[in-house]
Amino acid sequence: MQYNHLKKEDEAIYAAAIGEADRQAKTLNLIASENYTSQAVHEATASRLAEKYAEGYPGRRYYSGQEFTNVVEELAIERAKELFGGKYANVQPLSGAPANLAVYFALLEPGDTVLGMDLSHGGHLTHGHPVTLPAKVFNFVRYGMKNIETGEIDYEALRETAKREQPKMVLAGFSAYPRELDYEKFVEIAREVGAVAVMDAAHIAGLIAGGALANPLAAGFDVMTCTTHKTLRGPRGGLILSQVEEIAAKIDKAVFPGLQGGPHMNTVAAKAVAFREAATDDFASYAKQVVVNARAMAAVFVDHDATLITGGTDNHLMLIDVVESFGIGGDKAQETLESVGITLNKNAIPDDERSPMDPSGVRIGTPAITTRGFDTGASRRLAELICNLLEDPDNDALQTDVAEEVASLAADYPIPDSF
Repeated sequence: MQYNHLKKEDEAIYAAAIGEADRQAKTLNLIASENYTSQAVHEATASRLAEKYAEGYPGRRYYSGQEFTNVVEELAIERAKELFGGKYANVQPLSGAPANLAVYFALLEPGDTVLGMDLSHGGHLTHGHPVTLPAKVFNFVRYGMKNIETGEIDYEALRETAKREQPKMVLAGFSAYPRELDYEKFVEIAREVGAVAVMDAAHIAGLIAGGALANPLAAGFDVMTCTTHKTLRGPRGGLILSQVEEIAAKIDKAVFPGLQGGPHMNTVAAKAVAFREAATDDFASYAKQVVVNARAMAAVFVDHDATLITGGTDNHLMLIDVVESFGIGGDKAQETLESVGITLNKNAIPDDERSPMDPSGVRIGTPAITTRGFDTGASRRLAELICNLLEDPDNDALQTDVAEEVASLAADYPIPDSF
């Protein structure tokens, strides 16, 4: 993208924008929650739609001049519904956390109970961690894995907790869980206790859209939230899909005027573009390759006797106990790999006793490298480089060699402008 006017008006911001583009081009991104977008998504995000207030919904706005914003939002809604099989869609949430907040405040009363995945077992911060706003308003109770080695969720314990706690919402979804959930069991348990079934698909929305993973809405979930970046390859934003008209109406009111004012119409336009891209056969192939690449990398880590939480992966990410595997903490592992051009994130493992700032694990994801065209061979080679370096993290000569090979891979697999 050209930044001619920015260069003239603000050299400092121009330098940062160019620097970030250069950093992305020359490094390999294994952060499971990040990806690249097409140039078309970039252009929609940078369009004049950014300047238009569009408080309300299509046909029910508070300002005039909505001829084109209505077209944009209606297209985004219809494309989202078709992509995921939802009956209703709200495309206005600014990101994943605001989408979850809207669902909570639409469907719950203060003090109501929500049953969600324990953060240390792979759950998400917005699912009731004590530092978050929802935890100050609602009562969150936890479920987790029965077997950390396989990732099996303890569904019987989940059922017993639901019967005991009588939650108003049963919440599925995760940020660091490498396996697929049994959606039918979640729905069954929610129905038993009269709770609404909600899926937070922030991480795997693109894999669902591309048919690489099962669709929670098809399994009977009442609501599904997601981000539109990550595996979906859209702009940073949120989306809420629902299957019940009454629920959809409550969610619309919670988003606006409950939690947000005017939607960011440039981002809504970029979402519409991304939904259109995600409906293609090429995207379906991409989604499947994301999973194939993740499994290929996981196999290499296992070959190196690394400890993978749940023993492998069914989706786009894997979680490695680097303390047990390589004798170093997550912070050093992250810094060591970043020094050679590989970005990932340190991450807690189940029941981690170490600090969140230096946890026992790292999280690795394949969405971004797959967008760059990585196949299983390139993915396996990258995993080999990671293992070699983490096995000997203070070897300066090895760091130099790995950095050179990472730079070569980045050059061989450039970030594409279109998909």
